[in-house]
Amino acid sequence: MNRKLLPAIALFSLLGVSLPAQAENLAHVQQLLNTRQCQACELDRAGLIYANLTGVDLSGSSLMQANLSRANLTNANLQQTNLVGAMMTSANLSGANLRGADLRGADLREAYLVGADLQGARLDGALLHGAVGAPTSVVSGEDYYLWGLTEHRRGNFRGAIAYFDQALALQSDLSHAYLARGMARYQVNDLAGAVQDAQQAEQFYLREGNDSGQQVAVQFVEGIRAVEEADAKQRAGRRSSFLDFLGGVAGLLLQFLL
Repeated sequence: MNRKLLPAIALFSLLGVSLPAQAENLAHVQQLLNTRQCQACELDRAGLIYANLTGVDLSGSSLMQANLSRANLTNANLQQTNLVGAMMTSANLSGANLRGADLRGADLREAYLVGADLQGARLDGALLHGAVGAPTSVVSGEDYYLWGLTEHRRGNFRGAIAYFDQALALQSDLSHAYLARGMARYQVNDLAGAVQDAQQAEQFYLREGNDSGQQVAVQFVEGIRAVEEADAKQRAGRRSSFLDFLGGVAGLLLQFLL
């Protein structure tokens, strides 16, 4: 491939513009699989799903839009590799050398990045939802908060709590994350934790001058207290209406952040 075209191709990829399909270089794919050495190879759009690529040397190669989903790239040398738009969902990149790699628009959801060297790597537009060991330089507390909301909507409340924990570890004053974690804790029957988080959120909203957020936090605590105080006969009705309220709060939280 003419390397003078790469900047334009990368731009089209990031903008979601479809490009004409190009056949992968089968000779280079065969070289990679046989020798595990393929420096400066042309592997654009190569299909390497589930491939065992432990310790391979792909430095300086082009794997634009290649499919490396669930591939094992442990300790692989991917230095200066072009991975623009590559599919790398659930790939194992532990200990991989990704220095200077171009990962713009790459799909790294659920990828394992613990110990990966990402110094100088470009990650603009990369999808990192659920990536383990994602660099804090590109993942913010608000990112973890949004991922937590996604898990909450899926009914994965413990997974949501884990994301909210990470959000607050990076940004301890993120009021929305406290209230959202309180909602998730309520769903797993941790009422004491839910109240504590909601009260913490209320204090941050008060400091921010966010009257709407403060009111929601207060109502949340009052709702939990009402559930706790209701007798067994009344509790079912109270809980049902309160859960309806929780659904509205989730949407409200997202509006606050955006």
